[in-house]
Amino acid sequence: MASDASRSMVPNMRLDELLSELQIRLEAVLATRDRVHTLLEAVVSIGSDLQLETVLRRIVETATRLVDASYGALGVVGEESTLLEFIPVGLSEEEIARIEHWPHGLGLLGLLIKEPMPLRLASISDHPESYGFPPGHPPMGSFLGVPLRVRDVVFGNLYLTEKRGGAEFDEEDQAVVTALATAAGVAIENARLYEETRLREIWLQASSDVTTALLSGAGSEQVLRQVADRAREMADADLVTILFPAEDAGTLRVRIAEGGGDLAGAEVSVADSLSGAAYSTGEPQMVNELGNRDIADVAGGRASWGPAAAVPLGAAGSVRGVLTLGKRPGRQPFTPAMLRMLHAFAGQAALALELAEARQDAERLGLLEDRDRIAKDLHDVVIQRLFAVAMTLMSTVRLVERPEASTRLRHAIDELDETIRQIRSTIFALQAPRDVADPSLRARVVDLVEGARGHLGFMPGLRMEGQLDNAVPAPVADHLLAVLQEALSNLVRHAKATSADVSATVHQDRATLVVKDDGVGLPVDGRRSGLRNLQERAEQLGGWFTAESPAGGGTVLTWSVPLR
Repeated sequence: MASDASRSMVPNMRLDELLSELQIRLEAVLATRDRVHTLLEAVVSIGSDLQLETVLRRIVETATRLVDASYGALGVVGEESTLLEFIPVGLSEEEIARIEHWPHGLGLLGLLIKEPMPLRLASISDHPESYGFPPGHPPMGSFLGVPLRVRDVVFGNLYLTEKRGGAEFDEEDQAVVTALATAAGVAIENARLYEETRLREIWLQASSDVTTALLSGAGSEQVLRQVADRAREMADADLVTILFPAEDAGTLRVRIAEGGGDLAGAEVSVADSLSGAAYSTGEPQMVNELGNRDIADVAGGRASWGPAAAVPLGAAGSVRGVLTLGKRPGRQPFTPAMLRMLHAFAGQAALALELAEARQDAERLGLLEDRDRIAKDLHDVVIQRLFAVAMTLMSTVRLVERPEASTRLRHAIDELDETIRQIRSTIFALQAPRDVADPSLRARVVDLVEGARGHLGFMPGLRMEGQLDNAVPAPVADHLLAVLQEALSNLVRHAKATSADVSATVHQDRATLVVKDDGVGLPVDGRRSGLRNLQERAEQLGGWFTAESPAGGGTVLTWSVPLR
């Protein structure tokens, strides 16, 4: 009887065991189903964004969530098996601030770079390749590393540490992250293609805008600022500068700066700077960490810069300047494709600048030719006809018997002579080149006389005759302008005049300035320190100065010096 009861209990026990095992396997199947479902959602999620930096961070966040890791990171592999970028997840801002520096690609991270295969460890410190953590880095135990490939080329590695609950990463975790890495490679490639397409569109539009602006007559300063803005947009840079050679052949001077404060006028050395290397070689330059060199020396006191690039404006042998770009430390470096695009953009901008300058030179030459033609017509036609009319009138004076008519004829002849002198003065002005940056003596005389108009309440008469711009040396011109300014100042403050005339002439190797007014005249016992200054200036140049009060009232100041 007892034996029968024992035999009946055995099947029941085995059935319970089978049911328990079935339940465990069903739970495992359900967990796997949920994990696969989560993986599929993650694949869709990381592929839904086309911004590369957003995609990379989303990949790390998804991987840590899938395998229940406390920390995760993505290291972007660059040249010479180093980490260009390190994107951490799971660290607070305080923890990040305590870390002295991000990993450089040594130890286990370097092993994954050299041997891009999945690596799973129970404890990081037990592996012979373990290099330790940077100062301030939190301790970590379990580890799972999986390479990320884009078109069979290793783009970077996923690093996952500290599985929650103190457990180790298992084969299923590795399989899930490997599957995620495969999908991530496609997402990264799509983001890259989108970024390249977007940048190419920006580049084409920027090139078109710069060329249109230059050829439509916009100033070079405005166009260079537009070039800097567009380059900064294309490269997503934090600082853009455009440098041109300074007077010293060994330095480059910042002419345009965007994003770094007021850097205009700052200089960098050609010999030991990134900008100088691009200027000297005519080839684009790029570094992953600029540090304290080049633009960092002048960029608003910032201690250091991260990725930087410099592209020449113009081809090798005819480089006009350099376009330099910088990013903050820790940001994604410039890619070779981006560098090529910036180089092409800078080259096209330099060509547009050259064409615009050639157009301006052609316009200037055309203007000079027109002025020369007008001057010749005035000299050969107008003056000759006026002179013939004056000669005819002079021969007619003797035939006129009435004194009034004779006087009028003589006055008309004098007016014709004055007109001829004014036309000759205009001819000299037309033949003299004009430079806005360095105005001629005539232009500066006009500016002084017109500047006195507002204080006097009337416009003084002005007559200029002779080769003021060509024959008067710079020291004499400076003295003449100072004398004119002093004379006009006295006229404004003391003369109480209602009219005035200024005459500046060059005749027989002498420059003469006459300022005449109808004011109260010279004071008998007044201060004459200003007049003494005018006399000293004349004597200093070997000339003379007089100040007279005519019988009809007013004042006549005459200042005359030799040209040599």
